[in-house]
Amino acid sequence: MRHLLLIITAILASLALQAQNKGPEWLSEAVIYQIYPSSFMDSDDDGIGDINGIISKLDYVQRLGVNTIWFCPMFASTWQDGGYDVTDFYSIDPRFGSNDDMKRLVLEAHIRGLKVCLDLVAGHTSDQHPWFKASARQDANRYSDYYMWTDSISEAELATLERRHRTHDPAIATWGSYGLANAPRAKYYRKNYFEFQPALNYGYANPDPSDPMQQPIDAAGPKLVKQEMRKIIAYWLDMGVDGFRVDMASSLIKNDTDKSENIKLWQQMRRWMEKHYPQCVLIAEWSNPEQALQSAFHIDFMIHFGLRGYDALFFPKGAPDCGPYDYCYFDASGLGDATPFITNFTKAYTATRELGYISIPTGNHDIIRPNYGTRNTVEQLKVKMLFHLTMPGVPCIYYGDEIGMKYQPGLPSKEGSRERAGSRTPMQWTEGWNAGYSTCDPRMLYLPLATEGGTLTVEAQDKDKNSLLNFTRALIKLRHQLPALGNDGSWQMLSDPARYPMVFQREKDGQRLVVVINPSGKKANTSFDTQAISGKEVFSTGKVHYSIGKQLDHVTVQPFSAAIFQ
Repeated sequence: MRHLLLIITAILASLALQAQNKGPEWLSEAVIYQIYPSSFMDSDDDGIGDINGIISKLDYVQRLGVNTIWFCPMFASTWQDGGYDVTDFYSIDPRFGSNDDMKRLVLEAHIRGLKVCLDLVAGHTSDQHPWFKASARQDANRYSDYYMWTDSISEAELATLERRHRTHDPAIATWGSYGLANAPRAKYYRKNYFEFQPALNYGYANPDPSDPMQQPIDAAGPKLVKQEMRKIIAYWLDMGVDGFRVDMASSLIKNDTDKSENIKLWQQMRRWMEKHYPQCVLIAEWSNPEQALQSAFHIDFMIHFGLRGYDALFFPKGAPDCGPYDYCYFDASGLGDATPFITNFTKAYTATRELGYISIPTGNHDIIRPNYGTRNTVEQLKVKMLFHLTMPGVPCIYYGDEIGMKYQPGLPSKEGSRERAGSRTPMQWTEGWNAGYSTCDPRMLYLPLATEGGTLTVEAQDKDKNSLLNFTRALIKLRHQLPALGNDGSWQMLSDPARYPMVFQREKDGQRLVVVINPSGKKANTSFDTQAISGKEVFSTGKVHYSIGKQLDHVTVQPFSAAIFQ
């Protein structure tokens, strides 16, 4: 008997450890809503969104059914790259308000049961940051080795840098690894993305002893930078923030081919956070869940780089960041192939389901919105939304996708956005003046609107029971109600990913569901091993027929239709 009790105790301890590894309990119910703060709601009539505007719309966010908000960068910035060029990690940018305003935002969000996650640009700063200016000086000071400096770069790097300076071609603005400073400290510095974003010095995984710029990860400079980043995180968590999404999370330590040192770095951060802030989370922009969730992150996005497949699902040929595919799977032609996504997702999901959560966002500030090109009807957008809200992991809805806001191609670059401007346009609240986003002169708007005569607004869709907005609300509610449909429910692909429709199974606590998705404009059907379900329809966008057989179940799906069966 005592032996049996010991076994049971060990099993329970193991299960508890697994649960702890996945993070705070609230993650099991998390649905994220991503907000680009400059574009959400303007309260002071300058055409740019702000914190008070966000606070005025928290009831809307709560009613949507999400419970976590991730804000794109809100720290002080020069706004050459949409806030990802930080000049002060301890201050809210004046365009949004003050630190006190942020405290009030966190409080008001928590009153409504909403968690708040900020965007942490951990790998670089603006070249206007006081740290960088101090580091560029000849005299030794605390910030001397916060960055990586050299007087010598390769001929190839020099040619790339000179071409950037000579042509000012936006297409090559991020090429190369170095920026030109001609500073007292040295001539060049290591950059991360644009030249005005010098990389912070976390050290090199395999430093070249002949290159003094390449400091080991345990050198004084990298140690100070890690201490500073921990201090920044603590500052905002102490204010009540619930976590961070970390920009370019895998890029901090350089020359780390297998990312093993970056993984160790974040594991150290995770242990520190679990000790001092156990209810707070880390979300990675890594796009390689096996590395990110093995590292320290509770969530990793599977998006358009890293572990490929997202583009095969959603990016039509010719779209920004599209892959080598003639058709994407969520295309009316019905000629797409989901195999690249399903293959990579299956492997990553199997390896990480006990470690954390994969998130497949509807879109984000860097990529096209679902409403793009010929994918522009309510029926099509509902099918895509149903996919996102029935997959395992933590769903993430980009602001405006719940009302089908359009990606607007060809907009002028705004604050370094380039083609990304089309996904950063103001939220469309009402019919009429500036779609309710701002009372400013329309010429002052952060970016232009595209409401399709007022139909792509919260006001219009709130009144329409068949709208995408009310569909999204209902589906989020259903996800919270059905254990199998939730973040921790198991997932198994049932159909051939190269064909239509897509069929997969979700299961938890004895509940089994089958999800059928046909994003094409053609009728589709398929058969799969019988699932021992009743075949009763739980939720649907259109006509989907489910037939139960002794060995095989069969579905017939009309164009642009999807359904959930139990």
